[in-house]
Amino acid sequence: MAEIIQRDGTWAFDGGTVRITPGLHRSVPLFRQTYGEIAVPLEAVSGVVYEAERKRGRLRLSLREGADPLLQATGGRLPDPADPYRLAVDVDRSGIAEYVAEEIRRALLLDQVPQEPTKTYLLAGPPVPVSVRSSDGTVSFDGARVRIDWAETSDRVKRATGPRIIDVSDLAQVEWLPNSGYEDGFLRFVTGEAVFSKLPPEKDPYALDLWGSTRRDLLTALVATAVTARLPHPSTRTGEYVNRAQPASGVPAQGEHHDVLLRRLRELGELHRDGVLTDEEFATTKAAVLRGF
Repeated sequence: MAEIIQRDGTWAFDGGTVRITPGLHRSVPLFRQTYGEIAVPLEAVSGVVYEAERKRGRLRLSLREGADPLLQATGGRLPDPADPYRLAVDVDRSGIAEYVAEEIRRALLLDQVPQEPTKTYLLAGPPVPVSVRSSDGTVSFDGARVRIDWAETSDRVKRATGPRIIDVSDLAQVEWLPNSGYEDGFLRFVTGEAVFSKLPPEKDPYALDLWGSTRRDLLTALVATAVTARLPHPSTRTGEYVNRAQPASGVPAQGEHHDVLLRRLRELGELHRDGVLTDEEFATTKAAVLRGF
C-alpha cells in the first residue's frame, strides 16, 4: 500500500485502485467535500506526476479520455483547489509523494494499461438523487429526470415558464461553465429543440445562470456529472456535436426544427400578450429564437 496523507486529502494506492479522499480541513472546497471519496481503477489512469515547488509540491493524476464523467462534464474547468485529481503536498512529504507516484507508474507499466480513450465510463460519478440550490434556482436529478425550480431572483421569462422537468431521454448534452466570481457561469441542459434556439443563460428556461456564491454554484457540477454519466458515452456519438457531447440522434430533422421554433415563438407571444413579458423582453427573446432559423 502506497499512501500519502495531507491537509487537502489522502491518496492511497493498493496496486489496482487509487483511492482519493478529501480532507476535512476548512480550506478544502465544499465541492470536494460534497463529491466525497473517488475510487479510480488503474485502467482509468493515463499517468501521474509529482511537481516539486519551493513551499508546496503537487501530485497530479491524469485519466484516460472518456473514463470519467466528472471530467467529461466539467471539461477541465474546475478550479485547481476543487480538482480531486490534484493534491497539494508539504515539502517535508515530497519523498512520500514521489514514492506514491512511482508505485502508480510501475503498476501502469506492469499491467500495460493502454493510453487511448475509453469506450465506456470507468468511474460511476456521484450517486443520485442529487439536488443543488444555486443563485438561479434549485436543480435536482433522480436518475431519470432533471427538475429546475426557479428562484425569486430568476429572470421573469424563466419564472413565467414555471418549473422545468426534462427526461434524460430528451437530453442531447449538458454544458457547464463555473461562476468565476468575475464572470457568470451556467449549467445548460440541451435538448433537441434547444440546440438550435439557444437563449442567453439568464433567459433560457433550460439553463441555470450562475452568478452568486462561487462556492455554492460550483456544486452544480455534481448534477452535471450525474446526468452526463447517464447519457450515451462520447465514443458512441458521431456528427457535428461530438466535441460538445451531443448524440447524433438528438438532432431533429429540418421540418421538426422549424416546428419547435414556431412553437417557442407562439409561447413567447402568449406570455407577451398576457403581460408577463415586457416589450423589450419579448423583442430580445424573440430575436434570439429567430437566430435559430
